[in-house]
Amino acid sequence: MTTLHPAAAQGFSTQADTYARGRPDYPEALGHWLRDTLGVAPGATVVDLGAGTGKFTRLLAPSGASVVAVEPVDAMRAQLSARLPDVRALAGSAESMPLADASVDAVVCAQAFHWFANAAAMREIHRVLKPGGRLGLIWNVRDEATPWVAALTAIMTPYEGDAPRFYQGDWKRVFPAPGFGPLALARFPYTHTGAPAQVIVDRVMSVSFIASLPAVEQDAVRARLQAVIDTDPALRGRDVVAFPYSTEAYCCTRE
Repeated sequence: MTTLHPAAAQGFSTQADTYARGRPDYPEALGHWLRDTLGVAPGATVVDLGAGTGKFTRLLAPSGASVVAVEPVDAMRAQLSARLPDVRALAGSAESMPLADASVDAVVCAQAFHWFANAAAMREIHRVLKPGGRLGLIWNVRDEATPWVAALTAIMTPYEGDAPRFYQGDWKRVFPAPGFGPLALARFPYTHTGAPAQVIVDRVMSVSFIASLPAVEQDAVRARLQAVIDTDPALRGRDVVAFPYSTEAYCCTRE
């Protein structure tokens, strides 16, 4: 199994609870995309690769498909199993899945593919997919046209180091990938609504490279987040806030 990036290995292990609380869910329209574009439906077998705590697995489970969650971080997989005891959860990585050749109809990666966007992972995904099977890549992308959302990004960015990030676009370098057709993109608006402590503080503190910081630096980040909540006109004094996202969903077909 490929070694995890230290930010993922440490941050996701120590902050699995925060991740489960703070990460947004997904728009209802994405369920239709999963069915109509990826073929996630009764009779199909789908892998949730890099399943984490099961945020996305919960969207797959009601589809009627047979769902297999693959997750390398033990603490996150434990959260998933506790929440979704009927889902088969396996220890594995994108480069080494404990699955037979040509055994699944779809592989879905939500908020994860940028961590393992490499040729070895694409070969392994190709191996487990049936001919004509689909690969789906999904990210909830913060809407930084909103000033306070941009302020959160400004707080996070100095800490990211060499951690892979979706916005950098490095993950796209593996495409076009041998044995796969072209990527197609669909976008869906989404708003994560809840208490600021959940949708802002927990969301930021669950970011891998923030979660792996020493405690004193995490406290400093929390203080800066709270300052934004306390001073921004759109947030100040509000018990419930709406965090705007755009959900980007990419699909390609195994040839």
